[in-house]
Amino acid sequence: MSAEYATFGLAPAMRAGGVLANGDYQVHRDFVDFIVDGRPLLFRLSDLDAVSPLAADIPPAIFTAHVRRLLLEAEAPLRDNRYVIYGCPECEGLECGAVTAVIEKAGDGADDFVWRDFAWQTEEPVDLQLNGYHGIGPFRFSGPEYREALRQLLAADEPQARRRVLLIGARVALLAKLAAALRTIGIGAEIAADAADVPPDELRTYGAVAFGRTVSDETRRSVRAAFEGAGVRVAYVDGLAPIVPLLVAQIEYALDRSPAEQRRLTRLAAGRDAARLSVTSTCRVRLIAYRMDRLSRTHVHEVFDDVLEPGEHRVPLAARSTKGDSYVVARTSTSVLVTSTSSSGGL
Repeated sequence: MSAEYATFGLAPAMRAGGVLANGDYQVHRDFVDFIVDGRPLLFRLSDLDAVSPLAADIPPAIFTAHVRRLLLEAEAPLRDNRYVIYGCPECEGLECGAVTAVIEKAGDGADDFVWRDFAWQTEEPVDLQLNGYHGIGPFRFSGPEYREALRQLLAADEPQARRRVLLIGARVALLAKLAAALRTIGIGAEIAADAADVPPDELRTYGAVAFGRTVSDETRRSVRAAFEGAGVRVAYVDGLAPIVPLLVAQIEYALDRSPAEQRRLTRLAAGRDAARLSVTSTCRVRLIAYRMDRLSRTHVHEVFDDVLEPGEHRVPLAARSTKGDSYVVARTSTSVLVTSTSSSGGL
């Protein structure tokens, strides 16, 4: 099959971490995704939970080596000139499975790069007949466009994402549990009463600030002024409720640097009887409802877990999951959305 021209680009993406309904943890990973013809290549692979080799948390020397491989300035890591396009987000070992492809210069002498023979690979050599992605590619990218996109990563001063969160609030015990949960999934977290005495260089390492519900307006203004004075823009999170998994989901959403138009989940709203969400590509979606009763006890209900096609979807919610103060978290492998349920009726 001849390779047709496609546009090539790069964009920030994330593998959504979090505290799951069964108590398990899923590691948060920031990475750079490949944008082919304006759409994340990962989305063409249905519900694959994976990250590209261009992850933000790997050492700079390894990050640079991955970029140079994609530029064909270094040897392929696998047989038959094959390169890892997406790998396991937990360990990145080939034995866990990886999406690989042949990357080569165009055979007609043009200054183009070709990606072909995509396959799911767990060992060498790969069996294209059995494990090939026959509906994906081959893609032919203009050489100048391809090189410019990748070399911008090498020119960046700091490829690492700012994955630290400053937690501000009065409930120290809750903040300590939240910080521990965030650190478990790979997000740094520190607790403070305010940001008045934090040096500007340290403020620049944060990507988000999370405020507890009892933090005063004066403290909020002071914190914002400290970050503005340091010349850094961060996401601000107002905690919905003292529920650790819910707060983790809010922070995950705040740290998502991927372009809004390239996310799998683009909308979430919930009423007392149903949730409505928008999905841009076929993927597994999980909906979890959290509520607090009059005694401030937390109740968790996993209300939906299935693969959805692109489009608008309405998911019924059980009445027991939306009593009192209640919230819904929607998750895919790359996106997280959070909303409170509305008391004004159904959707």
